[in-house]
Amino acid sequence: MQVFRGFRHPGVAPACALTIGNFDGVHRGHQAMLALLQTEARQRGLPSCVLTFEPHPRDYFAALTKKPDLAPARIGTLRDKLSELAACGVAQTIVLPFDGRLASQTPEEFIQNVLVDGLGARYVLVGDDFRFGAKRAGDYAMLDAAGDARGFDVARMNSYEISDPHARLRPAAPRGGAPVLGRPGDGHGLRVSSSAVREALAEGRMADAQTLLGRPYTISGHVVHGRKLGRALGASAPGRDDGFRTLNLRFKHWKPAASGIFAVLVHGLADKPLPGVANLGVRPSLDANDVNAGRVLLETHCLEWPSHLGSEGAYGKIVRVELLHKLHDELRYTSLEALTAGIAKDGRDARAFFASTHAETHRQTTRDRI
Repeated sequence: MQVFRGFRHPGVAPACALTIGNFDGVHRGHQAMLALLQTEARQRGLPSCVLTFEPHPRDYFAALTKKPDLAPARIGTLRDKLSELAACGVAQTIVLPFDGRLASQTPEEFIQNVLVDGLGARYVLVGDDFRFGAKRAGDYAMLDAAGDARGFDVARMNSYEISDPHARLRPAAPRGGAPVLGRPGDGHGLRVSSSAVREALAEGRMADAQTLLGRPYTISGHVVHGRKLGRALGASAPGRDDGFRTLNLRFKHWKPAASGIFAVLVHGLADKPLPGVANLGVRPSLDANDVNAGRVLLETHCLEWPSHLGSEGAYGKIVRVELLHKLHDELRYTSLEALTAGIAKDGRDARAFFASTHAETHRQTTRDRI
């Protein structure tokens, strides 16, 4: 997948089949929309294209009005969003900076400047609640009329619903309609949305988040240097001469949808995923002026450290961390001794989670054989 910051680049396709949105989390509803986009793009002989925004428009307006509560919690980083879009087969993604100039464009200006002149859209697929232009004045009816006038097709996808984790997509509806997961239009299915994913993550319902996302909730990034406090904290703990070595990943948005202590699996360090325990948040027990300056960090301690990496071998590697089970919220410890004891307990609880998960998997496998 090709990625462009803005559309004024020579590599941007001169024409495309396009969908527009923030795509935070790239959940199952997004995936269904992208599958439909791919089908329409192939039928038209066009590359598929996603137009997304950074920062999130609501982040921009929250900063503009100095009302941080208006900013939505962020499910994933830009890296993870782009990775998931690529996994869905998207040919190119345009990351458009959301700034005052873009925010002030009228719907008509957005259609002409961005969709027609900028991207050469021949087909535009949007969600059922799509709004655009200054003051969100543009809607589907306006976009559809503009398509008729300017020569591009417009389609709308209805809300995507699930009734159970194993539901199946119904066939695609004609122009103006959409595939719907779950009960057809009876209003009893769960609407899949970024808001629903955020709610599940905020409440620590990781299994529900996985159902909505269609995959475990993951955060990826480069392992960066931290304060290296974990090594010192655990060095004096019984049976630990290496301390609590951690992998540090920065979550660049200040407001992650999930936070707390989790049992995790780490991909990218060995030929199999490694079990671990991770802290996602701002680490309230530490000085806000430490090396991470109070920024959101995912600190992961692998319960099984690959010996071939040595003490420094993980730095600079790209790892992917699956957050499988929430143990508890972040805690403020009153001393380093209490923090050390807390980390040790989290490690034991994570091991217990993986032991119980393995036992359940073994029981299920045995039942399947019977």
